[in-house]
Amino acid sequence: MRAMIRIANWKIAVASLVLMASPAMSATTSDDFNAVDGPNVRVTRHEDGGRTLFTRTPDKRTLTKKTFSADGVLCMVTIYRMDDNGNPLGCKILDGQKSELFKVSYGYHKETGRLEEERMFDSRVKRIDKDTGKEMPVHRFIYTYDAQGKRSAPISITLTPGKNANEVFGGRASALENNPFGEEPRAKPTNPKARPVGR
Repeated sequence: MRAMIRIANWKIAVASLVLMASPAMSATTSDDFNAVDGPNVRVTRHEDGGRTLFTRTPDKRTLTKKTFSADGVLCMVTIYRMDDNGNPLGCKILDGQKSELFKVSYGYHKETGRLEEERMFDSRVKRIDKDTGKEMPVHRFIYTYDAQGKRSAPISITLTPGKNANEVFGGRASALENNPFGEEPRAKPTNPKARPVGR
């Protein structure tokens, strides 16, 4: 028991030294970079010194992605809802102050289960199509695949008049490029009875 307490105290001391050695890290919460091991936490370090922290719930149904700048400031939070096959159903995108900016839905091919489209909606201003009465996305990303099944870079369509993709959301899609936990989604549609998006 004493050995376990000594090990726990040692880990706390090291974590405290790491946080004190980098004043910029104080912009993050203490649990953001301490819990970087285990089956439900992954950290990606970027060339510019920034980091992305991925955490998921034990049931694998919620995946949270936090992006930090090189000086440790939280820039963005994306919270994904996942299906049983490891595919995102939708996500919410928040800024560094955790104010919700966008909500996103994903559409999959009925037979292959491949991601076909991503629709991004503004969480601050609801835009309604006057002809259909339905909420309109501010941005759409369309995906195609080559003969080997490799996903293309998305085709970006901005639906906000007078704005380009960079002005709406930096021109980047929210879809996960790879599963940070190294698990490939099962090639199965999210809803086998669903029609592909836009059809």
